[in-house]
Amino acid sequence: MRIAAGIIFAGTVSLLTSSAAWSQTPPAAKSAAPGAPQAAAAPQAAPAPAPVAVKQPPQPARAACTNPNALGVGRTVEIDTTGGPGFGFEHFKTLDFLRDKEVVLTFDDGPWPVNTPAVLKALAEECTTGIFFTIGKHATYYPEILKQVYAAGHTVGTHTWSHQALVNKKLNEEQRKEEIEKGFAAVKWALGGVSPAPFFRFPALQHPPEMVTYLGERNIAMFSCDLDSFDFKARNAQQVIDTVMRKVDKLGKGIILMHDFHKHTGEAVPELLKRLKAGGYKVVAMRAKEPVQVIAKYEEEVIKDLKLPTVSSRPVSSVVTTVSE
Repeated sequence: MRIAAGIIFAGTVSLLTSSAAWSQTPPAAKSAAPGAPQAAAAPQAAPAPAPVAVKQPPQPARAACTNPNALGVGRTVEIDTTGGPGFGFEHFKTLDFLRDKEVVLTFDDGPWPVNTPAVLKALAEECTTGIFFTIGKHATYYPEILKQVYAAGHTVGTHTWSHQALVNKKLNEEQRKEEIEKGFAAVKWALGGVSPAPFFRFPALQHPPEMVTYLGERNIAMFSCDLDSFDFKARNAQQVIDTVMRKVDKLGKGIILMHDFHKHTGEAVPELLKRLKAGGYKVVAMRAKEPVQVIAKYEEEVIKDLKLPTVSSRPVSSVVTTVSE
């Protein structure tokens, strides 16, 4: 589903710097003479409204690891997305937080039947984790698969509503914002009202400057990558594995771009994780300090786009049962 190529990434943890607030008490005014008019008090500036925190239950933790030889997770970092930090050296070179032999696993374009579950199974067997940059429409097609991603403890970000290239000159500014915001709204709907992380990846890693500014104003982190698997061009799983390992061995670390939408990726991930383990690499989990604040207007638009929604939210397996074959 991802049409363009070229992605590279680099990133770093955005550290929140706090400055000490202090105040001065002005000297007491001299007493006014009896009967003299009292000086009017100076008007006080109204304090700036604080951002409204999104209240929701904590995400389920990853399952306990029972594989003593698993790749696992080397460390977990928390990202303060204030101001829209960028990660991935292809486009953002400020936040270089990965240590030597550390990688971040990222997957675009899901959720998708067969392929996303295959990736989830491989990650679970190696007790490791990734970031899933979800297409909004796909989330509305397969909400139960996306719920499995979230329930397994992986970070869920977004990848627009319909994977349109936001550099397309036929799109006006409002349409570009709609692609971004409906993506977040659709993922929230698919997760049953749970807001995803404020993590976003542009389709084809094409970054229109005005949308970079907009995401910064929305406090949404942007992800490019350090190395692209080009799995959407691969002829087989082995080609995916060879491409990733060649590039990561050259760089020594990095954010890896893959697609849980593609069949060869699902087939490649089990062996790829074993190769990363054998090469001494450690996976870094990236978590957001706060979930994204989804805009109600776009939630309403997503609901309108859903075709014949039903009251039932039961998984397919509990509704449809094969009785003979």
